[in-house]
Amino acid sequence: MFKKILIANRGEIALRIIRTCREMNIKTVAVYSTADRESLHVRFADEAVCIGPPASSESYLSIPKIMAAVEITNADAIHPGYGFLSENADFAEVCKEYGIKFIGPQPEHIRKMGDKVTAKETMIKAGVPVVPGSDGLVKDLADGQRIASEIGFPVMIKATAGGGGKGMRIVPKAEDFEKNWNSARQEAKASFGNDGIYIEKFVEEPRHIEFQIVGDQFGKVVHLSERDCSIQRRHQKLVEECPSPFMTDELREKMGAAAVRAGEFIKYEGVGTVEFLVDKYRNFYFMEMNTRIQVEHPVTEEVIDHDLIKEQIKIAAGEPIIGGNYLPVGHAIECRINAEDPFNNFRPSPGKIKSFHSSKGHGVRVDTAVYAGYTIPPFYDSMIAKLICRARTREECITKMERALDEFIIEGIKTTVPFHQRLMKDPKFREGDFNTGFLNDFDLEDR
Repeated sequence: MFKKILIANRGEIALRIIRTCREMNIKTVAVYSTADRESLHVRFADEAVCIGPPASSESYLSIPKIMAAVEITNADAIHPGYGFLSENADFAEVCKEYGIKFIGPQPEHIRKMGDKVTAKETMIKAGVPVVPGSDGLVKDLADGQRIASEIGFPVMIKATAGGGGKGMRIVPKAEDFEKNWNSARQEAKASFGNDGIYIEKFVEEPRHIEFQIVGDQFGKVVHLSERDCSIQRRHQKLVEECPSPFMTDELREKMGAAAVRAGEFIKYEGVGTVEFLVDKYRNFYFMEMNTRIQVEHPVTEEVIDHDLIKEQIKIAAGEPIIGGNYLPVGHAIECRINAEDPFNNFRPSPGKIKSFHSSKGHGVRVDTAVYAGYTIPPFYDSMIAKLICRARTREECITKMERALDEFIIEGIKTTVPFHQRLMKDPKFREGDFNTGFLNDFDLEDR
């Protein structure tokens, strides 16, 4: 087992990893930018190293600075968390070259699944259902128009290096294709330095349902059930839950088998997520694979009673997976609490927190790294907390979440708590009648 783990991340996920390491009697090293000097992950780690100014490119994304911190602290492993360098194959490669264990998949897994075109080709070979679309990257506008016509509108234009909805466009009809093609390529080039584009059939009324998988160094892969992530705004998840209210036993068996098959085919090592689109007829299609721990991993932990960070560390240390697939017991929902103003088009709201009271009680969990007096910097992601509730049924879980949201008090900044309070009261949400387009017509003011 590792003696000291450096956490190449910040905020709640860094603190989350520190807590598990402490329970495993593993020393931790926090790295931080000057903007995060007062962060809790810096305070609770055994050691802390400043790696640069606020800009991510000069701190949390700087491989040389992170490796220098590893060297001066004698850490023998790195946990990348999520975001930043967590899916950077070059970073994983550097760790390998220097004999530092990267707590995540092998570099080739990240490369194979990080590029969406390569991932799709790989899944076709593995026998996993994929959305009909172009055979690899589309070479030019004319080729794209031809492929779109063959597939049939509506279609989705996607950046091969995309993420967070960038470089993605829905094209309802042929006359809209050219302008969307041009804007998607421009955005992809600006965001990722790669304007490669592929095309897929647009799945109407889709659910976003992902399966948590775990693979060890001996070729064994199991799944830990699903999460429904369909409540999204501009392709960014806001609420996740398990089990999915749309799931059936038969569908779970089929999707779980496909997710495991995907992991086995690439000999996946570590914790990962196979993401699917599921249409209204319960046909499912591979969308992408995230080769890291997910923001929403607590939802799974609550319904299978399992520490996924501990599982990551044990697998990286060479321990085998014990047991088989997991099925959910009870229900769990996670609400992402962002420093944003939901009444002002979710505009970011950084600033100083004047008072802070997190929810408590049976079946309530809060993952956060903020506190009263803490100043939220404007340089990073706006998520400041995750509120997770667990109960025997979905109805009980929603009721518990309503109570927990009422108790969640943050003063000094705007947050998304009012949005979640409104959502929990929405009749269609409570009935489980929603898809990824649910928030398009959602009226926050309609109380």
